[in-house]
Amino acid sequence: MSQGTPVPPVAKKIPVRIEQLGRVRTDDYQWMKDDNWQAVLRDPTLIKADVKEHLEAENAYREAMMASTLPLQAAMFEEMKGRIKEADSSVPSPDGAWEYYVEYRTGDQHPRYMRKPRGGTGEAQLLLDANALAEGKAYSEVSSAGHSPDHALFAYSEDAQGSEVHQIFVKDLATGEVLPDPIGSAIGDFAFSADSQWLFWTNRDDNGRPDKIFRRPARGGETTLVYQEDDDGMFIGVGRTADDAFILITVGNQETSEARVIPAAAPTATPVVLEPREVGRLYEADHWGDRWVIRTNADDSIDFKIVEAPTATPGKAHWTDLVPHTPGRYIEGVALVKNHIARQERADANTKIIIRDRAGAEHEIAVDEPAYSLSLAGASEFDTTVMRYGYNSPSTPTSTYDYDLATRERTLRKVQEVPSGHNTADYVVERLNAPAPDGELVPVTVLRRRDTPVDGSAPVLLYGYGSYGSPIPASFSTNRLSLVDRGWIYAIAHVRGGSDKGWNWFLTARRMTKKNTFTDFIASAEHLIARGYAKAGHIVAEGRSAGGLLMGAINNMRPDLWAGVIGGVPFVDVINTMSDTSLPLTPPEWPEWGNPIEDPEAYDYMMSYSPYDQVGPKAYPAVLATGGLSDPRVTYWEPEKWVAKLRPATTSGKPILLKINMEAGHAGSSGRFDYLKEVAHDYAFALWAIDRGWERG
Repeated sequence: MSQGTPVPPVAKKIPVRIEQLGRVRTDDYQWMKDDNWQAVLRDPTLIKADVKEHLEAENAYREAMMASTLPLQAAMFEEMKGRIKEADSSVPSPDGAWEYYVEYRTGDQHPRYMRKPRGGTGEAQLLLDANALAEGKAYSEVSSAGHSPDHALFAYSEDAQGSEVHQIFVKDLATGEVLPDPIGSAIGDFAFSADSQWLFWTNRDDNGRPDKIFRRPARGGETTLVYQEDDDGMFIGVGRTADDAFILITVGNQETSEARVIPAAAPTATPVVLEPREVGRLYEADHWGDRWVIRTNADDSIDFKIVEAPTATPGKAHWTDLVPHTPGRYIEGVALVKNHIARQERADANTKIIIRDRAGAEHEIAVDEPAYSLSLAGASEFDTTVMRYGYNSPSTPTSTYDYDLATRERTLRKVQEVPSGHNTADYVVERLNAPAPDGELVPVTVLRRRDTPVDGSAPVLLYGYGSYGSPIPASFSTNRLSLVDRGWIYAIAHVRGGSDKGWNWFLTARRMTKKNTFTDFIASAEHLIARGYAKAGHIVAEGRSAGGLLMGAINNMRPDLWAGVIGGVPFVDVINTMSDTSLPLTPPEWPEWGNPIEDPEAYDYMMSYSPYDQVGPKAYPAVLATGGLSDPRVTYWEPEKWVAKLRPATTSGKPILLKINMEAGHAGSSGRFDYLKEVAHDYAFALWAIDRGWERG
């Protein structure tokens, strides 16, 4: 390092001895957790003084260390901004006499929610300007927005801290008035009753968990408890069925679910269980005019099947197969209109859409590319033959289509514009299959410029996630081009823990098999090296949230492979977090990770990979950890503690950096341009890590 190199903060150590299940661990940095964290989420100024001081010192150190990248960050930001069509709008969604859409004006950070008369040339109507809502606030995000079935009201939920604590507002569209008495302490989802007279929503308890469904008159009035979930390991939500015949209350976690329904004709009735919950069984129900249609893994249908049941008798005893289970063909989701069902299927990290009519005839929408993403958007009204879907690939911008399910006519409604220019032919998309230690083949999607050599000389950014059954689609991102156009190769490792190759791809990398996620990622890097796409020590690894756990684990397991590791809002303090029942996500996530409070085997296995607990004297790569002060999902002290432990442990002399957004939460900044600055910062770190920029000061 050059003379005058910034001196990193040294976190004080206050050893805390923790006894659990006959095991003992010592945590030197437990003091970083604020016992008043729920209050801090609502008001970040309440954070403990010593924690705030340390976080500010870490931010200052990172800024000083990366000062040489500021021109690069600015250049990348302008590139990314230049690839966004600033004055843009979504394809309008028809519903009744109106078409609904969102638009951005030049310079807008946030969307404007709009509607216009259907099929005509009438004047557009502004429903909500989220820019005006955000004015004067450091953070503002509209999480949900929607109109009542009679089109007279418009409701929206705002998170004004990044803490996922929402208020729900209702606007009278005839007068333009936002009605008094907004709903507070909400999760953010809501549903109008089919007659537009009632509003249902999900409550957020003091620990941040969804615990109750409430109802009140849509224009305000007395609140009534509709449903209370007493199992704090369950998430709950509320919506309407596709045909508006029922209000639907969903209850579930990663392995067990239940639905309760309220007839549209009696919106104040007590909800009735569709089929009682059973551990290990998942189901999602929707109503198709004259029957229930249910996606489920019942009867050992690992990759799910679709069943139907009579409206009056929806329980499992009356389920009959509509689309039988086929191993390896994972049914991801179902969308219904009056006479058709569309389903999205996933296999080998690619998707396809299958259309089925009431007579049972099927046809397929598919794409012949090595790696791509099809996304089924469904329809905004029930009595239609038209559904919408999107298509893109890592090299191809998004095309939005309306598809007539009866005539099979496809209408292109929009192609994503890249104002600064983009030629798909300049890029190559490839799909590799990396052999894992146990013989499984891990799909790896590769994006590069056609003129980027495959000889190990190009730097590589390898992205991974691998949790909760969430796949990482092979999709288009204009932001990645700021790396790829600089000669980088961008790769996605579709590791186990996601559902990229089916639901079993998820089931074989959770709880006592979680390490498959980490070894799959390492195998992906080694395969890229073996095939000439990369070389060891010339790869930057990136993952966010549970993907940050992956980053922490592979950082400990194979530090030699990486030039840098980017852990975005990283879940790295696994044992402590999964032992803290005050945190909102802990009980609901025991099915994913195990319960280290009650299960010694789960404790020991979790401890064997927990990134924070496994930090030791090693030649670690350069590390960037990021977090948000008001993040309720991965609390700020996880990346803070990880950095505090890594920095004195590393023997490489490479920097360990922390970036805490003091005004945002899990998703980062809320404005579309402010968010780009965060991406530009992280990508600049990647280049800095490859170039060892800290050695030049």
